[in-house]
Amino acid sequence: MNKYILVATLALMASCNTNKTKKESADMVNTENPLLAKSTLDYGAPDFTKIKDEHFMPAILKGMEVQNEEIAKIVANTDAPTFDNTILALEESDRVLDQATSVFYALAGAHTNDVIKANQKELAPKFSTHRDEISLNTKLFERIKAVYNSLESSDLDAESKHLVKEYYKNFVKAGANLSEDKKKELKEINAEIASLSNDFGKKLLDASKKGGVTLTSKDQMAGLSEEKIASLEKNGAYEIQLINTTQQPLLQSLENRDARKELFEKSIHRSDSGEFETSELVKKMVTLRAKKAKILGFDNYASWSLQGTMASTPEKVFEMFDGLIPGSLDKVASETEEIQAEVNKEGKKFKLAPYDWNHYAEKVRKSKYSLNEDEVKQYFELTNVLEKGVFYAATKLYGLSFKKRTDIPTYHPDVVVYEIFEEDGSKLGLFYGDFFARDSKRGGAWMGSFVKQSKLRNQKPVIYNVCNYPKPSEGEPALISFDNVETTFHEFGHALHGFFANQKYESISGTSVARDFVEFPSQFNENWATHPQVLNNYALHHETGEVIPDALLQKIKNAGTFNQGYSIIENLCSSNLDMQWHTISANTKVEDVAKFEEEALAKMKLKIDEVPPRYRSTYFAHIFSGGYGAGYYSYLWTEMLSHDAYDWFKNNGLLNRQNGQKFREEVLSKGNTMDYAEMYRVFAGRDPKSEPMLKARGLK
Repeated sequence: MNKYILVATLALMASCNTNKTKKESADMVNTENPLLAKSTLDYGAPDFTKIKDEHFMPAILKGMEVQNEEIAKIVANTDAPTFDNTILALEESDRVLDQATSVFYALAGAHTNDVIKANQKELAPKFSTHRDEISLNTKLFERIKAVYNSLESSDLDAESKHLVKEYYKNFVKAGANLSEDKKKELKEINAEIASLSNDFGKKLLDASKKGGVTLTSKDQMAGLSEEKIASLEKNGAYEIQLINTTQQPLLQSLENRDARKELFEKSIHRSDSGEFETSELVKKMVTLRAKKAKILGFDNYASWSLQGTMASTPEKVFEMFDGLIPGSLDKVASETEEIQAEVNKEGKKFKLAPYDWNHYAEKVRKSKYSLNEDEVKQYFELTNVLEKGVFYAATKLYGLSFKKRTDIPTYHPDVVVYEIFEEDGSKLGLFYGDFFARDSKRGGAWMGSFVKQSKLRNQKPVIYNVCNYPKPSEGEPALISFDNVETTFHEFGHALHGFFANQKYESISGTSVARDFVEFPSQFNENWATHPQVLNNYALHHETGEVIPDALLQKIKNAGTFNQGYSIIENLCSSNLDMQWHTISANTKVEDVAKFEEEALAKMKLKIDEVPPRYRSTYFAHIFSGGYGAGYYSYLWTEMLSHDAYDWFKNNGLLNRQNGQKFREEVLSKGNTMDYAEMYRVFAGRDPKSEPMLKARGLK
C-alpha cells in the first residue's frame, strides 16, 4: 500500500520517512522545528540532540497541512492529467509529513513517554481523517484514473507504470469508487477504528508493564540466577513484567509451580477485565471492520484486506492451515506425551498444564539432547553475534563492510550505529541497533526506517532494528539465548531488504511490499545463524574466546526440531483466531470474546489444553493495534518461502557471493515493482514448495 494510507500503522514497522523536501517546500518549510528542517547529518539521519517531545505535534500537523496543499494543487490543475502533474505530484506530496512521522513512530515504539502516548491518541483520528480526505477525494481519483486508463499508450518506464497501477489499485481498495454517502460512512468507521486501535495499544502496553506478578518470597524465585533475582528485586519484593506473548520467558526456569501458574494466569488474562480490559475494543473493532468490508463490496474484512497479497483470498489461507494442522497435531501429541513422562519421572502427580510446558520441555531438552541453555548462552555474546555473525554473513553473501559510528546521535544511550559500505567501498546506508528491553519500549522485535531509499529523492536508507533482550548488569557481557540469536539475524534480514532497495519511488521501495512477502527476507536470513562457517566465526565463549565445540553445536542442531509441534500450533492458533475474527459478516454479533475464541479454535481442531495461542485476542497487538488484521498468517506463509529459498541455496553452493548477488538482484532489490509470485519464480526457477518447511519443522 502507499504511504499516506498506511501512516497510522507505522507502530508495527515504521517505514515512512524522508530528509529532503519538495523543491523549496520551502526548505522543509524552513522553521526552527528540527522535524521540519533538512537534517545536516550524514544520510539525513535525524538529529536527536535537537528533537524534543514538543516538536512532534506541530511538525506532524504541519506535514498534514503541506500535503493537503499539494493535493489541492493537483486537483485544481486545469491541465490534462499526466504522470508528472498527478501521480508524481501525489508521490511527492508527503515529504514533510514523512520526516516527522518516521521519527515520531520510531520513538512511539522504542522509547515512548506520556507526551508521545498522548500525541498518539490525539493523532489517531486525525490521521484517519487525513488519509480518507486523500484516498476518498473524488476529483483526485478522477485524475489518477485518467492516467491509469492511458497507460497502454504511454512511454513511461516499467517502474513508473507499476507506480500508477499501485495508486489506482489502492485508491479503489480504499473506496474511491464509492458514492458520496458511502464515503462519508466509511470515513466515520475508519476514524472510529483508528481511535479504538490506539486505545487497544495503550491499554496493552499498560497491562504488560503494570499487570505482571509481584512475588514476596525469594523461595518463589527458585530456579532463577542470583543476578536475575537481583534485577527483579524492588522494595523487598520481586516484580515480573509481562512480555507480549502468552508464554513468559521465566516460566522455563521457575521451579515453584504456584509461581509459574500465577505468572501464566496474569499473562493470559492480562486484558480480560479491570482497567486493562480490551474485550469491548476487540468486539467493536471486528464489527466495524466487517461493516467496512461490506461497504466496500466484500463479504468480510479478510477478503477485502487480502487484495494484493500472495495468498489473495481467505480460502487460500485456510487451505494452508489445512495442510499444516494434521502433521502439527501429531507432532504436538508426541511432545505432550514426552513432557508428561518427564513430569511423572519426577514423581509428580499433576497433569501437564500450559504453565508447566516450557519448564519441563527444557528438562526434556537437557536430558534428550544434553542441551543446557545457560551453557549455550556463554557462546552468544551480543556484539559478537552482531558483528561476527550477522554482519559476517552479509559480507560473505553480499560483499558488505561495516564501520561503527559513535558520532551519530541516538534517541537512547543503548542504541549503536554502524555505517554500511558496498563491496567497492561506496556508501550504502546507516544501521541503528536497539537491542535491550526497557520500560519505554513495547514488546517484540521489529525493523523500521528513519530514511527510506529513493532515487527520486536522492535518499540512501537509514534503518533501525529494535529488540527486547535482557540488559546485563553494568560491566557484565550481554549473553543471549539462541532464540535471540535467530531474532538478531531475522531483523537484519528486514534491514537488508531495506538497504538493497533500488527504486526511484519511495512508496514502492524496499520493504513496502505485501505482508505475506515482507517476512520472507527476514525469515530467510535466520538460516545463516546455524551455517557452520558463520556460526564458528561468532559463537565464541565470552571468557575464553573458544569457538563453540562441535559437540555442543551438534546438540543445538539436534534440538532444532524439538518442541516444533508446540511452536507451530501456538502460531496456528493465533493465525486462525485472526482469520476467524476477520471472516465474520457485518451481521454477526459477538457477545463474548472468550467464547468466540473457544469456538474458533475448536472449529479447526486447535483447542488443545496444553497449548494456548501465542496471542489471545485481548492482547493480540499485531491485529488490533499493529496493522496485521487478517495478516498474521503471513509469518507461516513466508516461512514456507524462506525454507524453500534456502533449499535453493543448498542446491547451489550455499554461502557464496554469486548466490547472494542473485538473491539480492532478483528478490531483495525489487521492492514492490512486480508480482511477488513471478518475482519468486524468476529467482528460484519454479514456484515454492512446502516440503522444506515441513522438514525443517520436523513435521515430515
